[in-house]
Amino acid sequence: MNTPDHPLQPSASADEQLAIVDALYRFGAGQDLRDRALFESAFAEHATLDFTGPAWRLGAAIPVFEGRQAIADTIFAAIDGLDTTHTVTNPRVTAFDGGHATLFALVEAQHLPRHDHSRHLLLKHVYTTEMSRQGARWQIERMQIDMVWFSGDPAVLFPKPG
Repeated sequence: MNTPDHPLQPSASADEQLAIVDALYRFGAGQDLRDRALFESAFAEHATLDFTGPAWRLGAAIPVFEGRQAIADTIFAAIDGLDTTHTVTNPRVTAFDGGHATLFALVEAQHLPRHDHSRHLLLKHVYTTEMSRQGARWQIERMQIDMVWFSGDPAVLFPKPG
């Protein structure tokens, strides 16, 4: 992949770049549509998702999620009572070698309790994802999420016990 000694220049065609970004679209739309199969299609079997930094800023301590099943179980449990919208902007393929790619994007995610839209948690994050080609599709191998800012009530996503 991309190292200081061997930097890779993005050389993916426009169609290839769209196919790479589609994995991130599947990640967001799968949550928003409550479509677990679509969500899972975004991830490789042994993928990791690191949301530890944003969770810490929101007052929660969580582990890095490891494996497609654990990622889906954790995310779908967290959003079970929520309506969400995820908007992906500024996607850039920053490394590409035909079988692997690195994608940078900004993602804004709105979270609303399904039965109380007077409360919300709006998140803006930088996503860095390492991808691999799996047949005709690209899948996320590693997703790093770093918070830019948030607005609203962290308890929408991380309810306080009791």
